[in-house]
Amino acid sequence: MGRLEVEVETKSGADKFWEAIKDTTNLFPKLFPDRYKSVEILEGDGKSAGSVILMNYIAGTPPVTFSKERIDEADEAKKSIAYTVIDGELTAIYPTFKASLQVVPKGDGSVVKWALDYVKASEEVPEPSFIKEYAVKTFEGLDAYIQKA
Repeated sequence: MGRLEVEVETKSGADKFWEAIKDTTNLFPKLFPDRYKSVEILEGDGKSAGSVILMNYIAGTPPVTFSKERIDEADEAKKSIAYTVIDGELTAIYPTFKASLQVVPKGDGSVVKWALDYVKASEEVPEPSFIKEYAVKTFEGLDAYIQKA
């Protein structure tokens, strides 16, 4: 199993950033119309364990059209969430694709700790570094939005 990790420092406080993360179904298509066509809640409330969310992407950003994600864990106290991609083009090349995120206070801002555990369908499949880059851009954009609000 492979693993990618990244930490992104934000100017936004942990509470505000965590609230924004929990509102991705509304915020992502509005803030990132060049990346997200829509985000739909298929099951649950979209914020707690067991929820299933459908992410529809603009073609080519990332190089997939959709992903269906199931929230496996959501912890308010730790400001953390873990989810698994259960459907979409990614599952053909990465049969296991599980991500986690935690927002940790740091001074007046916070640090977003993101990790991805994955299994490649074959050795020829590249490391999914494009997802890491996508996550970083999203966190930076979300931070900029919170700072303006």
